[in-house]
Amino acid sequence: MPNGQWYPPEWPDRIRALAGGTLTAVTPKRAATVLLLREGVEVHMLRRRTSMAFAGGAYAYPGGGVDPRDEHPVRWAGPSPAEWAARLGVAEPAEAQAIVCAAVRETYEESGVLLAGPTAGSVVADTRGDDWEADRAALVARELAFADFLDRRGLVLRSDLLGAWARWITPEFEPRRYDTWFFVAALPAGQRASNASTEADRTVWIRPADAAAGYDRGELLMMPPTIATLRALERYGTPQEALEGAREQDLTPVLAQARLEGDQVVLSWPGHEEFTKRVGAGGGDV
Repeated sequence: MPNGQWYPPEWPDRIRALAGGTLTAVTPKRAATVLLLREGVEVHMLRRRTSMAFAGGAYAYPGGGVDPRDEHPVRWAGPSPAEWAARLGVAEPAEAQAIVCAAVRETYEESGVLLAGPTAGSVVADTRGDDWEADRAALVARELAFADFLDRRGLVLRSDLLGAWARWITPEFEPRRYDTWFFVAALPAGQRASNASTEADRTVWIRPADAAAGYDRGELLMMPPTIATLRALERYGTPQEALEGAREQDLTPVLAQARLEGDQVVLSWPGHEEFTKRVGAGGGDV
């Protein structure tokens, strides 16, 4: 029985075009996504609308691209941007700040959960209400910079509530490419996650093992980074254990490798053999 691996039918042709020199790889955009955890352990997942051009129908986590304004100065708690730069493998503290800000901002935009508080040791207890929703909508529309949102509410970004988990880069033959950092975070006390994303038609709280089982049965569609991070979470009994485990996670970028073997296209992700695909000239799996 086939699993739920997201594999667009146009990929083999694009891989052949890249190998033949008729397709040029685009530069990936930086992005961040957050595995939001609650006691159980359960992870918050959203299902992308089938109309979405990228990964339509697939289950994923709240996240999105880095906004250039994410480098604007913000009130900050936790490891410094310089420390984050070393952990995330980027050259400049401003780059690391932008990635962390994108993780916190996108989580708020897509789930209503905000990893920030009035002080360096506190977290907002509730983000529901018309005034919060107006600010969230302005962030989504890029009418409001995240730094300005935090500043006018007198909030401190809590970078210490995040744990860097993994880094995956979209394959070179994809027209939409992202260099994505995955983080873990615990749902703050008092806050509730909701389906605040216009890109999703469903959200669930689900145990990683149950989500992985649904993928294995072919019932839940997922991209390789999603199912890989789910499997890595299965060993943890609490969100705090996962956050502590994040310190040991390898952030070496995972980039798919494609090659031609005769009339077959072979696609693999280093270190993740379960995702290897072999596609024959007729387009079917071999």
